Amino acid sequence: MNSAGKLPKNNGISWRGNSGLQDGSDATDVKGGLVGGYYDAGDNTKFHFPMSFAMTMLSWSVIEYEHKFRAIGEYDHMKDLIKWGTDYLLLTFNSSATKIDKIYSQVGGSQNGSKTPDDHYCWQRPEDMDYARKTQTANSGPDLAGEMAAALASASIVFRDNTAYSKKLVKGAETLFKFARDFGKRTSYCRGNPFIEPFYNSSGYFDEYMWGAAWLYYATGNNTYFSLATNPGLSKNSKAFYMIPDLSVLSWDNKLPAAMLLLTRIRMFLSPGYPYEDMLKSYHNVTGLTMCSYLQTFNVFNWTRGGLIQLNHGQGQPLQYVANAAFLTSLYVDYMNATGVPGMTCGPRFITLNDLRKFAISQINYILGANPMSMSYVVGYGSKYPKHVHHRGASIPKNNVKYSCTGGWRWRDAKNPNPNVITGAMVGGPDKFDKFKDVRTNYSYTEPTLAGNAGLVAALVSLTSSGGHGIDKNTIFSAVPPMYPVSPPPPPPWKP
Repeated sequence: MNSAGKLPKNNGISWRGNSGLQDGSDATDVKGGLVGGYYDAGDNTKFHFPMSFAMTMLSWSVIEYEHKFRAIGEYDHMKDLIKWGTDYLLLTFNSSATKIDKIYSQVGGSQNGSKTPDDHYCWQRPEDMDYARKTQTANSGPDLAGEMAAALASASIVFRDNTAYSKKLVKGAETLFKFARDFGKRTSYCRGNPFIEPFYNSSGYFDEYMWGAAWLYYATGNNTYFSLATNPGLSKNSKAFYMIPDLSVLSWDNKLPAAMLLLTRIRMFLSPGYPYEDMLKSYHNVTGLTMCSYLQTFNVFNWTRGGLIQLNHGQGQPLQYVANAAFLTSLYVDYMNATGVPGMTCGPRFITLNDLRKFAISQINYILGANPMSMSYVVGYGSKYPKHVHHRGASIPKNNVKYSCTGGWRWRDAKNPNPNVITGAMVGGPDKFDKFKDVRTNYSYTEPTLAGNAGLVAALVSLTSSGGHGIDKNTIFSAVPPMYPVSPPPPPPWKP
């Protein structure tokens, strides 16, 4: 995680220090500014949309696999990482209010082709930034607010033992969701904004409605959220049942497959019955079809010769989508195992849980080195991994020299390996021919992303045997009241 703000003294990364301490100084209504959070990828920009998604994914993995994180000694570390993100997100809107009219949607940024000193034109360590970093504001944004609500609501379950903080997260999530649902504010958070739209453009907001509502139901037990998440109108607008392959690909932009799996979890473990059963059954069916689509035998997606599924049509930075798919598949297998289901059908074929898990394992093994390049795409893992990672802080030595905006270009363009190893970071990945160019200036291959690495963490913990196999079935339901299937109302009396 590429942390911003005032770091702890023992932050574990010797070449990182305090940075962005003036962030948000142009947001005059925020006491102390917008200090903290995470920079995205190899840039020095804080994009709040993918940052929120990353926090949601990390929280989900901790809720399901707390026992595994504890077994490998990473539970407290994971909570620290999540809290660093949620503390920051709470600064980006008036989290003490019940109604808001804006969210700060980004700090820093760039315009394509700009020669003005900014986060793309300059190549500087975050600690050395000396150019203006403008704060972007969203006066509407159902997509951003819905994702932020999901992040805070899911984290409230992680921090359930810290009652005051958990309640603060829930309150913030509910405030954000009201803003997201404001009928007068239904424009994408980034529409027309040249500092955001070319980089993290949202393709729609109905998936964030389903995702945010599902997490708020888990966090509060309030049936209003459950009713919204299972509303036929919402599923229609989100195209949940259109069976378009791209909609089965989980990403920072498309939460639909994850939202439907999260809601399928309720059906599998609680069987709430009427009036939710019809929609939950449909979500469950689509979830199964999503899993089928990931299997090579059904030819829904192209695959490389080396065995990597092409979830983004052979375009750059494929591994973030692959890691997310591996997590969803592995988690669904654990759900089925926990309910005694031996597999599922894909058309006429019966697919075992082992078949599904093999998919997840094969994709993570590819990422870790079982590929034609024999290259681990996780920095520091294995004997061969990317050495020229597209990352400002890792590529510039910490040598008490402050390199200027353009002075840092010498390190960007250098042929030498990065002086600092960004251990554990998954880079963008190979092309559709399984080829990889370890070139710092080619971000398509060598740039790690915040959201992509959150998905990798989730996939890895789901597949490890440390702490035992399986999920924590019950913690996610802590705030959910007992559910009993409601009988349909009796028909009206018959009249002759």
